[in-house]
Amino acid sequence: MFTDIAITPMYVTDQDQALEFYTQRLGFVVDTDVDLGNMRWLTVALPAAPERMVLLQRIGDATATASPDTADALRELTEQGTTSWMILASDDVDADHVRLRDAGVEIIEEPSTRPYGRDMAVRDPFGNQVRITQYLPE
Repeated sequence: MFTDIAITPMYVTDQDQALEFYTQRLGFVVDTDVDLGNMRWLTVALPAAPERMVLLQRIGDATATASPDTADALRELTEQGTTSWMILASDDVDADHVRLRDAGVEIIEEPSTRPYGRDMAVRDPFGNQVRITQYLPE
C-alpha cells in the first residue's frame, strides 16, 4: 500500500538558478545534490517536511525527455506555466507575501480570501506556478 508522496518533479532549465530560488527565496533546504553522469539529481525539501522532496529536474536531461524536440516543447510549455506546479501550505500568507515580494519573487496573484482560506501565487524563474495557501482551521 502506498503511504505518502516522496518526490515531486518541477521542470527547470538551470539547476543552479533553481537551487538559488528554491533555497534562498522560498526557504527550501537541499536534500540531495549528486551528479549521476546523465543527470544531476537535485532534490530540495521544506525544513518542516523533509520527507517530501521536490526534484528540480533539468529539461533536456536524458531521463527527463525522449528527444531534443520533446525537450524544446517541454521548455516552451514550462515557460507558459502549464507543466509542473505546486501548492505550499503556509501559517501566514500575508507575511509570506511581504517576505517574497521583498526578496524579488514574481507575484502573479496577490493574497486573497477564498472559501478554503488565504491564497496567493508566485512564479519561479522558469514559469512554474507556486501557490501559497493558508487553510482555514478545521
